[in-house]
Formats: sequence, C-alpha cells, structure tokens
Amino acid sequence: MTAPRKRSRRAVAIPLGLATATALALLPNVSASAAQAAAPRTVTADATSLSYVVNVRPGHGTSSAVKKAIAQAGGTIVTSYDQIGVIVVHSSNADFAKTVRRLRGVDSAGATRNAPLPAQSTTDVGTPKALTSEEVASAQAVDGQDPLEPLQWDLPAIQADKAHEKTLGSPKVTVAVIDTGVDDTHPDIAPNFDRGASVNCVTGKPDTADGAWRPSAAESPHGTHVAGEIAAAKNGVGITGVAPGVKVVGIKVATTGGYFYAESVVCGFVWAAEHHVDITNNSYYTDPWYFNCADDPDQKALVDAITRASRYAEKKGTVNVAAAGNESYDLAADSITDPVSPNDGTPSDRVIDPSKCFDIPTQLPGVVTVASTGAKGIKSSFSNYGLGVIDVAAPGGDSTRYQTPAPPATSGLILGPLPGGTWGYMAGTSMATPHVAGVAALIKSTHPHAPAALVKALLYAEADATPCTDPYDIDSDGKVDAVCEGTKNRNGFYGWGTVNALAAVTK
Repeated sequence: MTAPRKRSRRAVAIPLGLATATALALLPNVSASAAQAAAPRTVTADATSLSYVVNVRPGHGTSSAVKKAIAQAGGTIVTSYDQIGVIVVHSSNADFAKTVRRLRGVDSAGATRNAPLPAQSTTDVGTPKALTSEEVASAQAVDGQDPLEPLQWDLPAIQADKAHEKTLGSPKVTVAVIDTGVDDTHPDIAPNFDRGASVNCVTGKPDTADGAWRPSAAESPHGTHVAGEIAAAKNGVGITGVAPGVKVVGIKVATTGGYFYAESVVCGFVWAAEHHVDITNNSYYTDPWYFNCADDPDQKALVDAITRASRYAEKKGTVNVAAAGNESYDLAADSITDPVSPNDGTPSDRVIDPSKCFDIPTQLPGVVTVASTGAKGIKSSFSNYGLGVIDVAAPGGDSTRYQTPAPPATSGLILGPLPGGTWGYMAGTSMATPHVAGVAALIKSTHPHAPAALVKALLYAEADATPCTDPYDIDSDGKVDAVCEGTKNRNGFYGWGTVNALAAVTK
C-alpha cells in the first residue's frame, strides 16, 4: 500500500522544482520539516468505522424516516447541521453510502475518508526551529515598529505599514483561522484572541472545552503562524500582523495525522457563521481527494456538504478566503494529473478536468482564491494559478535565491509566530491567504456595515493591478516555467491584482 500523504499542503519547501503536496515548515538554516496537524481528543469509534456525510433538504431537521433508515443501514448519527441539511454519520457498513443514497429525501451521501476512524496520535516527522536569540537581536527596529518587523518585507509589499499609520483595524471585526489550531497563549496573539468564539471541530461536532483549539507542543505550528500573520498585536513584541487591531479566533479542524476531513470543515464554516465571524482563513484543502469529481458519488457528497457550509457562512455575512495551492498547477487547464488522491488510501495518477473536479474549498463559488507572490512581487515558484480561478495575490514567500528581499530583511520567506512563544519562517499559499484575510478585515473595519459581497468587491477593486510576468522563468534556466494568460487588470497569476492594505483603510 502506498504510504498516505498529509494534506495540510499550504506551507512548502523552498526552493522547489515541483512543489509537493506535503506541508513543510521553513526556518533559517535548517532543512524543511513536515508540518503536523493536530487534534487534542480521541475519536471513540469502531476500528472499522468510516465517517460519512449525508446531505438532505436543509432547514427542516432530519426526518424520522431518514434517521430510522440511517440506523437500519448501520449508521450512527454524530451530529446534524439542520440549517444546511448535512448529517455526519459513522458506520462500519461498507455499503452504507450506497444504501442511504436510495432513500427519499437524501440528495447525496459519501464517505469522507478511505481509512478507518483512527485513534488520535501524533505522527511527527520533524519540528520547526525558532529564530535564534542572535537572529532576534540582529533585527534593528525603528521607532513605531515591533522588534521583528524589519524582517517582514511582506508588510510594505502590500503597504500594510502605511495602513497602520491610519488604523490597526477594529476590535469589532473577527477573523477565524480554520486550521490546525492556534496557540492563544503566544504573546503576539493573546491580546487579540477571542476565546469565546474558538472551538475544536475535528470530530465534526463542536468541542468548546477550554483550550481545545490549541495545538500541543508536538503538533503543527501552521495555524498559529497564520493567526499571527493576520492579527499579531502591535505591542512591542515580535512581529506585526496585517490587521493588528482585529480579533482572531481558532477553529481547529485538522487531525493529528494531518488530515482536513469534510465533516470537520463543515463544522468549521457553520461555527463561524453562527458566531458572526467576518472573515475565515482557509489555508488547506479538504481530504482525502485533492480534486473532488462530481461524477463520483462519494466525492460529490463532499463537494455538496462543504459548498452548503461555505455558502451558509457567506449568507451570514462571512467572507471566506482560501489558498490556491502549491503544486504549480494551472487550475484553468483542460486537464491536470493528480498523483496523490486518495491520500489516506492507495493514490494513483488520475487525469482530471479542474472545471469538473474541484479543490475544496478553494474552487467553491463565492470563495476568494489566493495566489502567492515572493519578495520581488512576482508569482511564487510553487503557487498554483489560472485565469478565472485566481481572484487576488499576496505575499506568501519564495526561495530567497529566486526572490531576494531588500535589506534589512534576510529571508524571502514569511515570518510569523510559532507555538510556545517563538517565531519562525514559513512559505506557501498558506502564508499568502492570511495577508488577504487581513486586508479584508481592514476593509470591514473601514466599512463596518458592508455585506460580504461588498467587502469582496472592494478587495478586488482596491488591489494593485499586476500584469502578467512574461516570460515566467523563475529559476533563470532559459525555460518558461508557467504561462500567464489575461490582461493587466485580471490574469491567471495575480487575478484582479495584489491586495493593498493602505487602500483598504483610505478608500
């Protein structure tokens, strides 16, 4: 059996030839280490049980007939999201989905995974290395800067430093980090963290126990890094976030094995909607399929469930922002070879049409899809792209060799907080997405009554139009590495352009 591959892909190893699907944390002078996702609780289930989503008519509750049929098919209901008509079920019956699909009132049903429900356990491959005391001391901050801000080339790249002279953002605006967990005890995150709106959604059912949203010391730093990029406080400590005055919450959805399963993601979006979150940051994609094809009944059910959840959040006023991915794919191509799905089973090369098989939530309707740029302002070597798919671009880092920042910054990667009160570098569309979420939060701060659609419209209108990089030869080997299609005002590399934080607070 082919070894399963983790799907928290959004942070990548730099430099890259072909970006892998595995999420890697990048820090100075060390090799990349695989980022581990996290969940603090044990899922109690039969060793042969699988998890399913059953999609029914929303808004009316689960009918007694459907409940009875689910039980007769060997299913146990874990929770029901009646407002969107999604039921999370565990069953050890291999024919469960096939059986319930025949029921009147069931729109779709499918397994959310290929492997049995696991006991939660860490699968550490390596741990990231924080900035050393020497590296911290070498950052020479000027008046008005946090100590490590001189190393954040990404802030002036989107004029966030100038935006902060106008406003830091409103504490009435909240951004949810749907991710691997957030360390709210970190001194850069604690001042802006909203504990009451934070949750663990790993099982598909909200767990509000104190600290359930945190990663353990052995688990992934990914969500903590993302949260800091968005809203690290401007408090004389560490770094500064893009929107250092807004609130941030942690919604933990990744298992300790590194998987972002559909029932967890559905829970995350619904929780955000019900808790009046203004922006969600989604630096992941949903397991076990990189692309979910509508002609497969299991994959269709996953698309249906998460589409319902994300649309429900947007109808409640939430702007959903998602990473485009790190595999250098043209998401507008006629075909893509997906070699990693299903990543919790036996993957094989399959050729898919990305207009019919979707990376979720990245390619869902209404979601803001984000590409990554490096320190020179051009598409990162790893970033996915595609005309009509990419909405905006933002700094996500790149190999320092490919895109070297201007001094005093020394690394082409993105600096952010790590669990335990330290800081380190990471890169990927994972890191680009929180820059966009932060700018969206500044727009919402400036226009507090703006609905989600208007916030998105302003995000696109205020972005700096960025023309195609043509030819795009990122490693200077004389070969074109990607082809950008479109105009200056909208193209496959940068969408409507590179987000602009200053415009967000002045227009």
